[in-house]
Amino acid sequence: MDLETRTHIIKSTAAALGFEHCGIAKATPLNEDARRLEAWLNKGMHGNMQYMENYFELRTDPTKLVPGAKSVITLLKNYYPEKKQKENAPKVSKYAYGNDYHEIIRARLNAFLRQLKEQIGDVNGRGFVDSAPVLERTWASKSGLGWVGKNGMLINKGSGSFYFIASLIIDWELIYDTPMAKDFCGSCTRCIDACPTEAILPDKVIQGNKCISYFTIELKDLLLPGELKSSFQDWAFGCDICQDVCPWNRFSKPHHDAAFTPIAEILDFTTEQWLDLTEDAFRKIFRQSPLKRSKYQGIMRNLKFISTES
Repeated sequence: MDLETRTHIIKSTAAALGFEHCGIAKATPLNEDARRLEAWLNKGMHGNMQYMENYFELRTDPTKLVPGAKSVITLLKNYYPEKKQKENAPKVSKYAYGNDYHEIIRARLNAFLRQLKEQIGDVNGRGFVDSAPVLERTWASKSGLGWVGKNGMLINKGSGSFYFIASLIIDWELIYDTPMAKDFCGSCTRCIDACPTEAILPDKVIQGNKCISYFTIELKDLLLPGELKSSFQDWAFGCDICQDVCPWNRFSKPHHDAAFTPIAEILDFTTEQWLDLTEDAFRKIFRQSPLKRSKYQGIMRNLKFISTES
């Protein structure tokens, strides 16, 4: 089968599985990213996220993840919601409105590989979605799907940044897409100016251990830094400020994927209902939600932190 036919099958299969964008890049070591990641880690900007230090070579070389890798397929799945949360209630990042995207997208990646084997033939490959050492934003940029903005997010010129990014690394050669050659952030600094904890630094450097998402999700300490109380702006899980202010997200359109239907309680709960939540109720309501990553104790810590007087 020729490369053009293979590539067409891959892109049509991606669309059939509900991915809005599909780009393909040649699997090569990411030497520049390796230097940048090493410097970032050496400065301790990952905070307590020790897992970022693991599998360094795997993060920067896809052939170490998949022996014989020839191509990196990047897939974007829109998660921008049609409905938003109640005003004046604890805020949850939009990506966590529905069920856990890891499980949903992982199932689709497995289906993707099965269909490729059925349509084209034997393929050696692996699918990844945010839980393995893959620099997915770099690969998305290399495959022409967008550019990495000043807020560290992948931005697609036609539809913004509210996307899950998934990757398939396979041992087939394909027709590769043209990398994004231009950064369309220009002189805009809205995300930098809006970040209440000053976690967004110049030159697209994100100080992870100052990000509200880090504090509300990754940090497992019993107490949050008291001096930051006024900076959290009611965020109880994650933070969307740098995306919400980005001009390119005026092009974001609501998804229509039933698998990512928002959990009703996330949209409707008042502050009082959140604070009255029992552990049993939490486990029942959020058993398939990304919120389970912070566990009941973490969510309650966050809620009490943002709801008490300074």
